[in-house]
Amino acid sequence: MDLSSLKPAAGSTHREKRIGRGQGSGKGGTSTRGHKGAKSRSGYKSKIGFEGGQMPLQRRVPKFGFKNINRVEYKAINVGMLQALAERDNLTVIDRDVLVQAGLMSKNDLLKVLGDGALTAKLEVKANAFSAKAVAAIEAVGGTVVKL
Repeated sequence: MDLSSLKPAAGSTHREKRIGRGQGSGKGGTSTRGHKGAKSRSGYKSKIGFEGGQMPLQRRVPKFGFKNINRVEYKAINVGMLQALAERDNLTVIDRDVLVQAGLMSKNDLLKVLGDGALTAKLEVKANAFSAKAVAAIEAVGGTVVKL
């Protein structure tokens, strides 16, 4: 067996419908386009979203709100989670690589550390952003904060 011997499955292909080849073909006359109207003319091309003159959906639906294109999205991780991670893997330095390997964030995420949970381990934490409560919690136990 080689590529030249491959054929489509039986019944899966059909002959092309040949339109506009005279009355004997059964598809002559209006050539399956019906009578009159824009769709029967040559060169007809429908505009995207055109609904036959009815008010299109994208104009019927009300618009509201604002989407800031400069918004910075962070992956938020609490200091309680850092404590659990430090205990489990016996860590003193926590950065993005450690969290990516732990499956808590992807390598393209920006990291923000939040202050929820208890922290007892002395850690050096490297992240893109910190909340004030998180900085206070990390420095209270003698740890250091490094902003990337």
